Amino acid sequence: MKTIIIIPTYNEADNIKRLIIEIFNLDIPDLQIIVIDDNSPDKTADVVEKIKESMGWNTKIFLIKRNKKLGIGSAYIAGFKKALALNADYIFEMDADLSHNPQDIPLMLAKIADNDLVIGSRKIKGGKIIGWNLKRKLMSNGAMFVSRLLLRLKPKDVTAGFRCYKKEVLQKIDLEKIKSNGYAFQEEMLYRTQKLGFKICEVPVIFRDRKFGQSKLSKKDILEFFLIIFKLRFKK
Repeated sequence: MKTIIIIPTYNEADNIKRLIIEIFNLDIPDLQIIVIDDNSPDKTADVVEKIKESMGWNTKIFLIKRNKKLGIGSAYIAGFKKALALNADYIFEMDADLSHNPQDIPLMLAKIADNDLVIGSRKIKGGKIIGWNLKRKLMSNGAMFVSRLLLRLKPKDVTAGFRCYKKEVLQKIDLEKIKSNGYAFQEEMLYRTQKLGFKICEVPVIFRDRKFGQSKLSKKDILEFFLIIFKLRFKK
């Protein structure tokens, strides 16, 4: 079974090499990585190219270079389409900033065989967040409460960006209809997955806030989050 991990990047030159090496050190059979870089000023894409050449991973790493910062939602959509074209069976979403531990990937793969979507959850027993201040925790909990209430989402961690999809989920969802491009992207994908009747489970993970670089969350993302949630809930 082919596994592809999608990693969107913007100014992640300090993190991306370590992350890629840690992922391949897991020695998972038939594993590939797709990096989608939004023209990072710190030359993240150049770091990825050098890794491909120096490690001989030209057939294991695919780099999609975009000409400007276009948003995480559209980056994942581009990655999903590429992964499906490469005939992936299991497709991961994963942050580039080392907040998601590659060591959790085998656990998620073990669960995906009996499920359609596996979420690396910070909100169930055994999961937690390390490094967030009170303001960030309140914002996250508030977003989760609103989206779970309005969209009737069953999972606990609805904003989690560490996920593994079976290809059938992404084939069934009309990716062209995904409207969110920021913070609301994860909720919209989860909402559509649940609405289609796919089986979803959560496994506990420990999320560690980034050590290098800056958070990409903006006020625009927060506004879009609430607009998308209300549109999904109240559209005819």
